[in-house]
Amino acid sequence: MILEISVPKECVHMHTVWKGAISFGLVHVPVKMFTATEDKDVHFRSIHKTCGTPISHVRTCTHCNMEVKPDEIAKGFEYEKGKFVLFNEDEIEALKPESAKVIQILDFVDLVDIDPLYYQKAYYLSPDMTGSGAYSLLLEAIRQTGKIGIAKISIRSKSSLAAIRAVDNCLCLETMHFPDEIRSLSQVPNLPDQTSVSDKELTMAKMLIEQLSEKFQPEKYTDDYRIAMLEAIEQKLAGQSVDLVASPTEGRSNVIDLMAALQASLDAAKTPPSPAKRKQKKTKKAEESVS
Repeated sequence: MILEISVPKECVHMHTVWKGAISFGLVHVPVKMFTATEDKDVHFRSIHKTCGTPISHVRTCTHCNMEVKPDEIAKGFEYEKGKFVLFNEDEIEALKPESAKVIQILDFVDLVDIDPLYYQKAYYLSPDMTGSGAYSLLLEAIRQTGKIGIAKISIRSKSSLAAIRAVDNCLCLETMHFPDEIRSLSQVPNLPDQTSVSDKELTMAKMLIEQLSEKFQPEKYTDDYRIAMLEAIEQKLAGQSVDLVASPTEGRSNVIDLMAALQASLDAAKTPPSPAKRKQKKTKKAEESVS
């Protein structure tokens, strides 16, 4: 049994997660944004072991002891313990910055100047509508200068810095943390005040690093935990483990009853009338002809 299905490239359709434009100077580049990475973790659902039904997570109010409907929920910021200031969707929408629709490139920097600690998530950008000319211009300018564009962007009510760079024939955007989102190293416990190692040990460590150094080849690295988990799932399926359950199908009895009722109606329509009913029907017809 194969749990991972390889989909041909021509069948894959990326979902647009953001639509707007890149702006640098007086150049306006309409673009669409697509997620560059995908989650391949093995996801589990909470199952009721007694009957095999997936557990639903219902939004409830612990004070009112009741389920809360979506239109009864507001956004709240906790400014003190147990005290909140509320916002509705219109208020939040009005506060969205210009970067919600335009990626304004603020500066161009060298890639080596950006600490990887700042990076969050990668996206691909493609030209939208008639923006292929301006797109190609920005792509080639970034490629030939070797620079990285630093911009601001807002995606799904989340504002962040972004780095725009060229990856082959595509512009790639990587969201970044703002500086105040990076925790200070002073908060990390037990860091040495200064390094103290022997010259001999340092020389041997550097030699070992040199021996293990090679060009980065991402395809050689695999998610061993995910592979092991998928193999364990396959083993349970192949052995028809007692851990296999099927959730009960709701409403099935109603379907059976309805089908039975329909079938009974059809059977009744096909059943010839009894002799008494035929005689009664003939008498009725005769009376109608006399009248």
